[in-house]
Amino acid sequence: MKIEEYFQTLPDQIISGEDVDLSTDSLKEILKFAELSNGQKFYHLGCGNGDSLSLAITEFHAENAIGIDNDEKKILKLKEKLKEEDLTNCDALCQDVLDVNLDDADVILFWFTDETIIENMLKKFETLKDGVKIITLWGPLPGYLPDKVDFPFIINQKPFKKAKNLQEQLLAVFETKCVDFVTAWEFAERYTNAISPPNSENNRFVTIIQSLVIWINAKNLGVACGDEIPIPIKNYMSILREYFNIEIDHLLK
Repeated sequence: MKIEEYFQTLPDQIISGEDVDLSTDSLKEILKFAELSNGQKFYHLGCGNGDSLSLAITEFHAENAIGIDNDEKKILKLKEKLKEEDLTNCDALCQDVLDVNLDDADVILFWFTDETIIENMLKKFETLKDGVKIITLWGPLPGYLPDKVDFPFIINQKPFKKAKNLQEQLLAVFETKCVDFVTAWEFAERYTNAISPPNSENNRFVTIIQSLVIWINAKNLGVACGDEIPIPIKNYMSILREYFNIEIDHLLK
C-alpha cells in the first residue's frame, strides 16, 4: 500500500495530533526556548492536559497562562486541576481556537496539522501586536521564515518575515545549505523524541518514516545534497516495502 493509504489506517488522533500531550520535559524546553518570562501572557491553543499552564506560571513566572481547547471534558478536568493547584492566574477556556481573542498574547503555543485551521489562524496571527511569538512544531507558519529554531520547536515573531519560496523556508528550518540523510535522520529523531513517550517501542519506526519524508521533501524542492538517492534512504524504502508493505518511492518527483 502507498504510505498515504497506511496513514488512513491509523486512528485520526495520531494523524491530527489530537489527544497527544507533550511531555513535561518538552514543554519546559519550549517555554525556555520562547524565553517566556515575568509579566508575559502565555496562550496554549489546543492545551490538552494543560501541563504547560502550570509550568508557565510556577517555573517561568508568566503573568497569566490561558489554555484553549474545544473538548469540554478536558477543560472541566483542567479547571479542577488548576483549582487544586491554586493557580488563580491560569484559565482554561472551552472554545474554538478560531474564535479566541489573542490581542494581549506575548507567547502562543500552536501545534496543529489541519491545513484549514492553520490558514485561518495565520490570518488571525497577522493582526496581532508586534513582538508576539508563535511557537510551532515541525514547520514554521506557512509562507514565513522562522525567527528562531531549535528543531522541532520553531518560533515566528511578529512582524513575520516572508519567505521567497519553500526552498528558502526549508533551508532556514534545517539551518543548512542542503539536506542529506544524516540531517534528515537527526531532525526526525528530534521530532520523535519531542512528541513521543521516552523509550516508546514505536519511536524507531516513526523516526524512519519522518526521516524519509524530510529527505524526499528536500529532494523534490531541489535542496537535497547531491543528485543520487543515498544508500540509507534506498535501504529504508526497501525495508518498508518488503516487511511492512508500505510504498513510499512514488513520493519522489
